[in-house]
Amino acid sequence: MGRGSGVSGIKGCRRAAPGREKEEGMWRYAAAVLPLIMVSGALALCPDPSVLRDVDGVRVCARLYEDSDVLYERCCGGGYFDILSPSDVPSIERFWNDRVSSLVVGPRCELTVWNKYNKRGYRRKFRTGVQYRLEEVAKGLFGNWDDSISSYYCKCF
Repeated sequence: MGRGSGVSGIKGCRRAAPGREKEEGMWRYAAAVLPLIMVSGALALCPDPSVLRDVDGVRVCARLYEDSDVLYERCCGGGYFDILSPSDVPSIERFWNDRVSSLVVGPRCELTVWNKYNKRGYRRKFRTGVQYRLEEVAKGLFGNWDDSISSYYCKCF
């Protein structure tokens, strides 16, 4: 075998300089992980409550979303509708009845929801923040608030 013929006599194979193997491994790891981090950040759909505004730039009391997901980064998907302050709705629009799966409440605002029309049944208050999965919010002994909102009251202070 001649000089520079490769590792273990295999042509075209070269051994990295000592210490260089560790550095190359680190770069390979970074190249594999970085796209995953960037994609997970790009999938985050829930807006920050402090920037909650409608298309005209008007402050929104709350935004209700049709979809949620097992992964928080994919919540607040599907259709949504905005609630301005003050809003007192004893009977939610038919399309949205029992369809809300995640919600965002604006700063210094409070959303009160009921699971039946005319503000009857179970009641729950949500304050400023993001509720990614209403499935995780208990309603009664065995239920949850996923797909359960039928009336609401929203106000900002």
